[in-house]
Parts: sequence; structure tokens; C-alpha cells
Amino acid sequence: MADLVETAINAGNFNTLVKAVEAAELVEILKSPGSYTVFAPTDDAFNNLPPGTLDSLLQDIPKLKKILMYHVAYGDVRSDDLIQIDHAETLEGSIVAIDSADGKVKVNDANVLKTDIITDNGVIHVIDAVLMPAMVAGK
Repeated sequence: MADLVETAINAGNFNTLVKAVEAAELVEILKSPGSYTVFAPTDDAFNNLPPGTLDSLLQDIPKLKKILMYHVAYGDVRSDDLIQIDHAETLEGSIVAIDSADGKVKVNDANVLKTDIITDNGVIHVIDAVLMPAMVAGK
């Protein structure tokens, strides 16, 4: 089995996320032992950001790092857990809202497209939007 970063690379639809993680120097954290849950936006999710947003973030590493860390929760939170909780604490320091209804799960306003991609050091849930922490979204 591979770690979170290798799994994202091998999946093929997280190229933008992997590029951003490398730019923000978060590869080390996401390869470290321990358990993390990554809410991983697809390449399409990044493409749906307003024009120029991604380029601007790649130039503002502290802001990019905050946004990426907002997509990572502590622990191994599987789909069974997701439907029982209403929030998760992120590495960024704030929480994301988890909402499940009618067999669908949302993280803030993002839909979870696929759950439980198991890795050596955690789990990946695929989401259809890039999550923005309040302190970044307000700017």
C-alpha cells in the first residue's frame, strides 16, 4: 500500500492538489506515519476556482499552506465515521462541517464524490470543490 501522497499521485485526478502540496512543502507531513484524513479536491474542483485564483495561491505559499491544511483532518475518519459526526478538526486549526443526508456526505459546501481510499497513513475522501477556511475566504 502507498502513503497519502503516493496514492494521490497514482490516482491521476489530483495533479493540481499534488502540485500545490509540493509547492507548500507539505509532502513531508502527508508522508509521515500517523493517521490523517484528506478531503481531496479533484483537478476539476481546482479548475472551477475563479480564474487566476490557483496561480495567485501558488505565489502566496503561507495562504496556500493554510488552505491545504484545511483539507486534512486528524485521525483515520472513514465513511462510517463521517455519517456519525457533524464536524472534524483540521491541521489548519479550525473545523470543517460534515453533513450527511440521504446517503450523501458534504464537507462544508463540497460534495463527497468517493470515500475510503485507504492508504498506509490515513484515508482520502474525494470532494468536488476546494474548501476555503474562514480567515482566507474573507480576504
